[in-house]
Amino acid sequence: MPMTAPDYARYFTPGHSFTYESGQRGTLHVAVAGELWLPSGQVTACDPFIGLGSGEAEPFTARVAPGRYRVETAIATLVTPGEPASDTPHLRTAAARLVISDTETVSWEQALLAGQDAAALGEDEYYGYGVDAGAGCFYDVTADESFPLCEGDEGPLWDAFEENDHGPGPYLVAGEQGHNLAAFSSGWGDGSYPTWVGRDRAGAVTCFVTDFFVVPTEEDGAA
Repeated sequence: MPMTAPDYARYFTPGHSFTYESGQRGTLHVAVAGELWLPSGQVTACDPFIGLGSGEAEPFTARVAPGRYRVETAIATLVTPGEPASDTPHLRTAAARLVISDTETVSWEQALLAGQDAAALGEDEYYGYGVDAGAGCFYDVTADESFPLCEGDEGPLWDAFEENDHGPGPYLVAGEQGHNLAAFSSGWGDGSYPTWVGRDRAGAVTCFVTDFFVVPTEEDGAA
């Protein structure tokens, strides 16, 4: 069967901890970017240094009412027992969440693009977006042209990461015509990462969550 979503509520519970098989431990805290403007309610997620402004990133089929919605990330602080504390914490973005509603999420489904079918996936397979520049983001599909194609080391997106020593973020980046995007580092870096849609008991969308595979599953030793 396709990959199933873990309990993302614990990802966004400050103080939640986990342990890798190596003995390295992680503790999570929540970092808030601010509010993302969704004038069309069509959410796009991609590596912004690759897909933003290219016109190739597609929105998810799950739509929400136009509005402004909170974006936050679950940041893991990693420590290795027995090693001296570092002056610079080892931080990784475990997951990024676009919060549509604070009502309880009772079910999860993969965020799909047009033409994708979750029933066609094999065991532990998932749809995700590719990361080649170590970053991910959320933005409204209509904002794509508000950010020129990212090339080299110029532009507001690059500046947001550069001004913060390429830390995990999240960063709310302003574009043209009032548009913005929420960007963040992508866990351990490059790869392919799934986004999930949470729904409440009435079936309404509560959130979109991109998982960067930093937190191990309970079977892998999460505390």
